Amino acid sequence: MKSISTVILAFLLLSEAAWGQQRRTKTNLEDEEEEYSTITTYGVTTNTNSGLLGGLVVRHSTRMDKDLFGRAQYRYLALELVNVRHPKELAQSSNTGARFTPGKQNYLFALRPQYGREIILSNRNNEEGISINGILAVGASLGILKPYFIQYQVRPGVVRTEAYDPVKHTDLGNILGAGNIMQGIGQSKIVPGVNAKIAFSFELSAFRSNLTGLEIGFLTELFSKAPVIIPFAENRSLFSSGYVTLFFGNKK
Repeated sequence: MKSISTVILAFLLLSEAAWGQQRRTKTNLEDEEEEYSTITTYGVTTNTNSGLLGGLVVRHSTRMDKDLFGRAQYRYLALELVNVRHPKELAQSSNTGARFTPGKQNYLFALRPQYGREIILSNRNNEEGISINGILAVGASLGILKPYFIQYQVRPGVVRTEAYDPVKHTDLGNILGAGNIMQGIGQSKIVPGVNAKIAFSFELSAFRSNLTGLEIGFLTELFSKAPVIIPFAENRSLFSSGYVTLFFGNKK
């Protein structure tokens, strides 16, 4: 949660600076509201099941002909690639100072295509303010279970990089660090699932059609079976998390 708070604070400071700049360059379009047909953004996300950098997100919203309860609505599409960690993951330093996670057997990456609706709750004019949108989306989840590689000292002077085996690699003192995150990608297993999220998007258009903002929400994800991340801990199939996405993009 500390990392999420840091992201929110950074966004608020950015918003204040950009808003102040907008006030200094105000034109005669003060009361004219923004109208756009598409919104495309790219961002980085963090959540309560990940580290500071949880993953990457692409979003695209298209204006729909019909309003909802008198408010403009958009067709919302998103694609997320996020690292999901086990609650008991705790990295530590090896004898060499390198970092590794004891007991971790697999990474879990979630690829999430999502479809839903984005509703304009509070619009802004062309010169100042923040637009607030509500988002409700669902989608499939493609869980990618990739082996976790470590650097293991077989005997003095002989170090091998291999997938962690809880039966074989019992001596933590011989683990010298984690392997490359891309190692073993061809040995990955797929675990299908579904996800749903509800969120609020806070958009600041700092330079007309360009925008930056935050998406803050809650996501629930259910896999068809429990992905084994740490074999000697309880592995679950249902995950829930609060998340924050910092995004940049443009409107047309």
